[in-house]
Amino acid sequence: MNWQSVAAIYRFEMARTFRTLLQSIVSPVLSTSLYFVVFGAAIGSRIDQVEGVSYGSFIVPGLIMLSVMTQSITVASFGIYFPKFIGTIFEILSAPVSFIEIVIGYVGAAATKSLMIGVIILITAHFFVDIDIAHPVYMLGFLVLTCVSFSLFGFIIGIWARNFEQLQLVPLLIITPLVFLGGSFYSISMLPAAWQTVALFNPVVYLISGFRWSFFGMADVPIGWSLLAIAAFLALCLAVIWWIFKTGWRLRN
Repeated sequence: MNWQSVAAIYRFEMARTFRTLLQSIVSPVLSTSLYFVVFGAAIGSRIDQVEGVSYGSFIVPGLIMLSVMTQSITVASFGIYFPKFIGTIFEILSAPVSFIEIVIGYVGAAATKSLMIGVIILITAHFFVDIDIAHPVYMLGFLVLTCVSFSLFGFIIGIWARNFEQLQLVPLLIITPLVFLGGSFYSISMLPAAWQTVALFNPVVYLISGFRWSFFGMADVPIGWSLLAIAAFLALCLAVIWWIFKTGWRLRN
């Protein structure tokens, strides 16, 4: 393993993050604060508690997951797409660097940035609501797994995309609706029985439910199913990336 190559890619991607600090860090935090104002104040004044937890606190895990998922995909997809766009991807592929080192560098930087945003949002949430984390170790582990798996997914999207518009297609039209419909701002137990069954086909439900369990010790689905869902998604992304580099799909043409 050539860790110098990994570190070079990682440092380059992180430097780009800090060059656009206002867009990269401040913007997601401000957007999340607006969610607290709208949902926490406007809706929270009409919904006292959800399963024994104040509504303002209840939506914190969902807000974190929304930001982490979208940021992981956006950063990772742009990170690998831009070298394709300007042609420097061929220099990387011809260098004595394995695909594992390339993936670790790009995905590691994207996961680090999204993890930073998740932690900053969690800190910001303390200024609006009182939060007690029941299982901090599980919370951190689940957050890291989500950052890594969705950064891998974003890496795949960046290779698949043929233009900048396609980079935003999946986060805006697929991930964001799935998060909103996945119980980020409500418990699926509040839905009618038929819609509860439909919601269980949404994979994001399992991620948000598991993450919320680490905060409040309650979940819409068993925690084991949540861990299995994130592990299966991580394994699927790794398998797809291995196939991409093995075949050179959308990289060598």
